[in-house]
Amino acid sequence: MSEVADGTGPERLASAPVGRTDGDATASVAATGGDWRRLDRRTVLVTALVSAGVAAGAAVPTTLGLAGRLGFAAAVGWVLTGALLLIGCGAGGDYVRWRRTRYRIGAERIDLHTGLLLVKRRSLARERIRSVDLTAHPMLRLLGLVTVRIGTGEHTGGESTLELDPVRRSEGERLRRELLSRTATGAPGAHRQGELVVLDPRWIRYAPLSFVAPALGGAAAGAVMQVSDWFGAQGQVLDWIGDRFRDTSLTVMIVVLAGAAAVAGVVGAFGLWVEMWWNYRLEREPGGTLRIRRGLLTSRSVSIEERRLRGVDLVEPLGIRLFGAARVDAITTGLATDDEEQRRDHHTLLPAAPRTVADTVAADVLRETVSPTGAALTAHPVAARGRRLRRALCAALTPVLVLGVLGVLLTPVLLWIALGCAAVGLAAAVLLARDAYRGLGHALSGDYLVTRSGTVRRSTAALERAGVIGWTVRQSYFQRRAGLLSVTATTAAGAGAYTAYDADAAEGLDFASEAVPGLLEPFLERTPPTA
Repeated sequence: MSEVADGTGPERLASAPVGRTDGDATASVAATGGDWRRLDRRTVLVTALVSAGVAAGAAVPTTLGLAGRLGFAAAVGWVLTGALLLIGCGAGGDYVRWRRTRYRIGAERIDLHTGLLLVKRRSLARERIRSVDLTAHPMLRLLGLVTVRIGTGEHTGGESTLELDPVRRSEGERLRRELLSRTATGAPGAHRQGELVVLDPRWIRYAPLSFVAPALGGAAAGAVMQVSDWFGAQGQVLDWIGDRFRDTSLTVMIVVLAGAAAVAGVVGAFGLWVEMWWNYRLEREPGGTLRIRRGLLTSRSVSIEERRLRGVDLVEPLGIRLFGAARVDAITTGLATDDEEQRRDHHTLLPAAPRTVADTVAADVLRETVSPTGAALTAHPVAARGRRLRRALCAALTPVLVLGVLGVLLTPVLLWIALGCAAVGLAAAVLLARDAYRGLGHALSGDYLVTRSGTVRRSTAALERAGVIGWTVRQSYFQRRAGLLSVTATTAAGAGAYTAYDADAAEGLDFASEAVPGLLEPFLERTPPTA
């Protein structure tokens, strides 16, 4: 059977013999034009080298584990045999994939045929293509190859994306230019073409201020214990740590170990930032395409059509906001078609950088003189602050109450822990709640509506008013008593919804009505002013 997907709807199955030749396939779609091409044959070499790396990484713990039962020589023999089988199967499977994969670029469609027993023939209309992204891990870069991902931007899983893995870098660049060339008319405006911003190495100082650093610190501690377990030395590691702190108190030991984990997390955050953002630059290409290039070991190239751009989101996580920095994300359609792309920060136009730089980049990207994210916002009523204070205090008091109950039932030590949590947690809850309230706001700035919210992750979204396709108004019982409501602008771009939380009921409805005239008006009842 052959599986056919055209990228415009559900898959359909068409009966065709498995052994159908490429000549027959070419004849069946000859109307689209173009020549059939292969992937680069060095894909087999890449797979063999990657499999060898995986085998080498697993060889040491596997050998040590088998040596106790079979003896060292026998363990080495079994591991080498397994490694050769792994490499051979991986390279052989990829050779079959290479032999059975063809693609071509026609005047109206791009076709990809692959598969041995289940032959999959997929086709995307060129007019539906929204992104052509290039990625190359170190092995591909060494050989001058790239992986090309061609997407329609539809949220239909892998069926909205074609992947050519790998092709020559020159071929990848040719495909990117050719498939995005339909936008050659460009966007209006007098803003400059070419390079908009490049990496400033000083931005690396913001890397350890994110929540990645403590996570990496914990991962480093876990990795030490896991590796020591592989070598059967976990007990010795714990004994060594105990010997180092034999004459110190438990508190000092916890502080020192936490400090060591923090240092490891900071180092890891620096390394991760360098890998992701080294060689970063943001460019505007002729025809109205924004291109982001970045990456030290794994290079990445992401293209965003300006005609698909609906705004920007100025994101300020708590750590970098305290140091006056922010990052800029794109609110756009045609990106993040699957989970893999979503994990790669495809929407990020600018990494954490000084706020002035972020505002300048946002203005350049939107072709505005001043970024709408810097507009003066309408403050929300004091009742919104009360709601945040109550929620924060409840969140802080819940673990304190649990620890208190357990302390009464089990041990007084938990009561002291509950007291410490109360002293720290309540103060932090009040500070964060007040900060969250100060961050609330909404406004209209030219062609954009602006909403801001959050404290741990503050977001200031400037959404093009023409991109709003609907409004959602929510008002709970407690909001109704306080005269508040939350109004959400729905859009096909970005996160899909941008909300002004706990706005004054009258102001929130007026904001939505004025932002997109006529859309919400049929559902409003105007109350005439009293004399």
